[in-house]
This record gives sequence, structure tokens and C-alpha cells, in this order.
Amino acid sequence: MASSSSSKVSMKLLIDTKNNRVLYGEATKPVVDFLFNLLYLPIGTVVKLLSANNMVGSLGNLYQSVENLNQNFMQPFQTKGVLLNPTSKRSSTYGLLKLFDDSDDDLSRSDDDLSGSDDDEGAKIYMCPNKCKMKATYDCQTKCPGNRLDHCGHYMDRVVRIIGDRKIAEKETSIRNGFVKDLVTFRVMDDLVIQPTSTESSFTALHKLNVKVMDTLQEKVVQLGTAEGIKLLKASLETKMVLTSVFLKK
Repeated sequence: MASSSSSKVSMKLLIDTKNNRVLYGEATKPVVDFLFNLLYLPIGTVVKLLSANNMVGSLGNLYQSVENLNQNFMQPFQTKGVLLNPTSKRSSTYGLLKLFDDSDDDLSRSDDDLSGSDDDEGAKIYMCPNKCKMKATYDCQTKCPGNRLDHCGHYMDRVVRIIGDRKIAEKETSIRNGFVKDLVTFRVMDDLVIQPTSTESSFTALHKLNVKVMDTLQEKVVQLGTAEGIKLLKASLETKMVLTSVFLKK
């Protein structure tokens, strides 16, 4: 999956060349929002991004079990897609989902597409075209359960719109502008501990890392895009040396 250079954000790393490790990275708001958004991804999306074969532990097997399960074994009003392709209601501007704009799978959908909202009209909900029990859903892939006497099974894809306070509330709680404030520099440690640089000096940070010889230190600017995001996500589940694992050649 490709990501355009304009979609990428950059971070400056401080590297201990003697021990071949990243000490920490100096990051601004875009990078921190990018990293914090890893926590916002639904676990089903995480499994899909890393692929079942590369997953550590048994989550990959769980994902494949759903994928291989015949739809006939699912509830008549439920689909496998809600588990295989879960969607986060909102993602920040610099989040992983934003960087999938150039991919060709379900993750390329914009935040508006995922939430089913519209900037000009009320939020979308869906009903069965047959108006069975007048039930509604926010997912147009939901199958109608019908009623006691008659099982419908039709996709509830007839659009109905909500007007009023819900849209206003959604805008007030939106995280489109990211998670952290701008004009602040952050220190991202190798194990993804993130703190504002104002909390301690660079000298104090290096002292805690037991760095005594400055001649072996080197700065390197790296780009974070879709590919790097997936690598960071995978490494964060496997090691405490995340930045070293992703950005330094072994």
C-alpha cells in the first residue's frame, strides 16, 4: 500500500551509533497525533493491518476463524464485516487511517465515510426498504431481522436522516484536530514513552539512558507514512525497542 510523500510526517532521531540504538526522537504535534492514533484503531483493524500470518499469539487465528466461517452460521441481522473490517468512528488528522487515502481497501475510506455523517445534512441512519418493525441502524450492511412471523433478511440500506442535536454533539466531540496542542515539542523514547521536552532537559534524558560519550551520537530525520505506521504498530506489540527496530538496520 503506497502513501504519498505529502501524507508523511517527519521525526528527528538521536542515535547511539556505538550500541546501534535509537535513544529518542524529537517530535512535534503531527508525529505525536500519528502515534497516539495507534491506540484508536479497533483491534480487528490492527489484525487486518498486520495480516493474520504475521500476528504474534492467537489473534490472527481468531481473525481467520471469522473470515472462514460461513455466513449461514451468523445471526440473520449480523455480518462478518463488522468484525473483519471494524471502523473507528473518528480519526485524527495525522492518524493512521488518514494515511491510507492511497490504499485500495476498506481502510481508505475517509472519517466522514466511516461515521456515516454529512457536513451539509443530518447524520445518516438506515432502515429496511420493507419498513419491517420500523427499525433503524447506523450500518447499511446490517440485515433486517424481520418480525416474528416473517424473516426478512434484506439489507437495511434505505437512507433516513437524523436532524437536530446529534450532529452538533458529534462536532463538539470531534477529534479531527488531533490529540495534543500545537507549538509543543515532544520527546519520543525508544519504547514509545512520550513526554513534552519541557519536563526534562536533553542532558537529564541522556543521563537516564546512561549515555556518557557524546561523540557516538548521531541525528537522523525519518519519515512516517503508511508503511512505517504498520511497522511501528507491529513492533509495539513485540518489543520495548520500537524505534530502533523500525528505523535502524540490523
